[in-house]
Amino acid sequence: MIKYRYTLRAFVIIGLILSSITVFARGVYQTDQDFLAETFNQAVPKSKVVWVKGELAATITEILGHKYSGLRIRYWQNEQRSVWILEEIGKEKPITFGIVIVGNKIEKIKVLAFRESRGGEIRHPAFTQQFEQAALDKLKLDRHIDGVSGATLSVRAMTDVAILALYLDEFTDENIKD
Repeated sequence: MIKYRYTLRAFVIIGLILSSITVFARGVYQTDQDFLAETFNQAVPKSKVVWVKGELAATITEILGHKYSGLRIRYWQNEQRSVWILEEIGKEKPITFGIVIVGNKIEKIKVLAFRESRGGEIRHPAFTQQFEQAALDKLKLDRHIDGVSGATLSVRAMTDVAILALYLDEFTDENIKD
């Protein structure tokens, strides 16, 4: 009886620890403004917008697998560097990502806010570094991204916003110049 009681307690304690780990995954890791200030060395340029309409809207729907909810997408640009703060649903809740594009390649991708109960492992540099220097190849990334066990939908969300940011970068002021 005593062994059973200790075994039960051990399972309860382990269960509480494991469930609390998923709760710790949730949170705001960096505000949008702090991410922008860090990226642009405190000299944040004025934001610009890409309007979501026509063929652009159709391609965004193709990339995300659903219609984009807004009419415009805001970005910040200084010469060749553009920054996109985008949200995508993981399993049930939006995940906020900051993506830095330089020379049509991802310089950095970061989870700014994570609201899901699972999949928070995607915020770690060991995972995000796979995206560094990734480029667009026919609406796909030019490389394979290894998944994270138990975080399939979060990985998919990050991959989709990476593709979206690279695609949208083609429509920035710097890239549209004659």
